[in-house]
Amino acid sequence: MKVSLVVPVKNEANSIEHLISSAAAQTRRPDEIVIVDGGSNDDTAAIVEKWTRRHALDDWIRVVRATEATPGKGRNLGAAAARYEWVAFTDAGVRVEPMWLERLVEVAEGDDQVDVVYGNYEPVTNTFFERCAALAYVAPKRMKVGQLMRGPVIPSSLFRREVWEAVGGFPDLRAAEDLIFMENVRRRGYNIGWAPRATIWWRMQPTFAGTFRRFALYSRHNVRIGRQYDWHYGIARQYVAWIACAILALVWSRWLWLLPLIGYGVRVGKSIWVKREGRGLLWVMNPAQFMVVAAILLTIDAATFVGWWNAIRERWGKRGSHLDGREDLVHYRER
Repeated sequence: MKVSLVVPVKNEANSIEHLISSAAAQTRRPDEIVIVDGGSNDDTAAIVEKWTRRHALDDWIRVVRATEATPGKGRNLGAAAARYEWVAFTDAGVRVEPMWLERLVEVAEGDDQVDVVYGNYEPVTNTFFERCAALAYVAPKRMKVGQLMRGPVIPSSLFRREVWEAVGGFPDLRAAEDLIFMENVRRRGYNIGWAPRATIWWRMQPTFAGTFRRFALYSRHNVRIGRQYDWHYGIARQYVAWIACAILALVWSRWLWLLPLIGYGVRVGKSIWVKREGRGLLWVMNPAQFMVVAAILLTIDAATFVGWWNAIRERWGKRGSHLDGREDLVHYRER
């Protein structure tokens, strides 16, 4: 079983050498690595090429240069350039455990009916803020094949190349391209395997400002392609209900001001509770943790509305141009 590892990158000069070193240290090394540079303006591609020459691995690692590429386009270029039947995907900036690919391949080799294998991912939580961020927005673990894991995610996955071809590849989008691709795979009825011990470690934004920028970007791009139903509408309904309570408090009873606070407290508490992973009630009730998780969720809510508004303004100001995300998606599917 031959495997090509595809990694889209952009401006990863500080992390790319660590990534290819970890790929080289895999207990089951990929048969080739295809690095797709999506228009970096730093030394990302040059570092990869220098590393391959230093280790005499020019035939093992190839760099595909693109003048400008979204994550979706980068993965498509890499999969198109891949030589082998199976294609594994990961991202720059993540830490790949040494047995990651071996455990993905074990599932594929153990069942010749499997077309797709999804591995696990874990958040890096070195600081108190990162631990609270994981409680705020990282998905809880679910039971798969008798073990708890997170997923599915594209940066921890292995696909038959024919699956990628059959669903038309990834949409050429900045965000949600992975969700759309996985939805298309699921709709086609391909057989999915799970590898709970095939783990990558994902670094989150370490500050409130970074979290705001990241979610505002995601929000804007999701609205551009008409995916407000993913999380925008749910947040909007909550705030409409809370505003209604505030208005009623002005004309009826001041005690109604408590309802939004209670509702938000329940939301924060639920987020912590479902991700406690066996920890006790005292840990869940840590007041400092509760307050920081609440602040992170408020930051994400604000970023969601800002990104939503920016997408609407963009659509009004440049209607019919290439910046209309929904038209981008339609044109991609037609191609």
